[in-house]
Amino acid sequence: REDDLTIQTHDKRTLPAQFVGRDLATDLAVLRVADLGLAAATASEETARVGQMVMAVGRTANDGPMASSGVISIIGGPLRTGRGVTLERYIRTDATPYPGFSGGPLIDMQGAVIGILTTGLVNGIALAIPMDIVRNIADTLVKQGYIKRGYLGISSQLVRLPDAQRAGQTQEHGLLIVKVDENSPAEKGGLMLGDILVALDGHAINDSEDLQILLTGDRVGKAIPVDVIRGNTLQTLQVTVGQRK
Repeated sequence: REDDLTIQTHDKRTLPAQFVGRDLATDLAVLRVADLGLAAATASEETARVGQMVMAVGRTANDGPMASSGVISIIGGPLRTGRGVTLERYIRTDATPYPGFSGGPLIDMQGAVIGILTTGLVNGIALAIPMDIVRNIADTLVKQGYIKRGYLGISSQLVRLPDAQRAGQTQEHGLLIVKVDENSPAEKGGLMLGDILVALDGHAINDSEDLQILLTGDRVGKAIPVDVIRGNTLQTLQVTVGQRK
């Protein structure tokens, strides 16, 4: 929903909000509210660490503001989400994520925001997206209203490269292409069933997370070199990265 949006402030004011942009892949959106008259929350300048005391803050529809304290249990990533993209880093905490916490802040003991909570990425599991990632996404949404996320149009599986098939590559794994979508960037660029994808734009691809991270930003819409092993021969193809809708 992008129309007829409102927000409610802590002092019970209801104000209209203008939709600026959203990124379904990370469950983040930006709204613009005129005459809000509130100071922005302070983002933490410290690097989050495992064992750090934190507090999750949210607001339920019926009970109002709620908070739950705990410690950071995991700082991990990359993480393949249920929305088909890879989150570079994420934070997990043992603080109880009550209903209504998704979209709320995870704060440190000084009240600075460490990340934004979400339950919409991995089967309802509560995660926090670190603030540096949130800021980058928000800045891009303000500028263009969406995030460029690319795709090749392939299905693949991780395979170990036998010595005879490495074609001079030092890496041990690649992605075996098991399907090429019709009229996809991969098909138009000459990728074939059975090719083993080993590098994209000069960066080694050891797993699907590597590929997803590389298919973002300025590479979308551009022709880039894609290295594959076909038979026992290393070949470089030029593939124009498509933009995921």
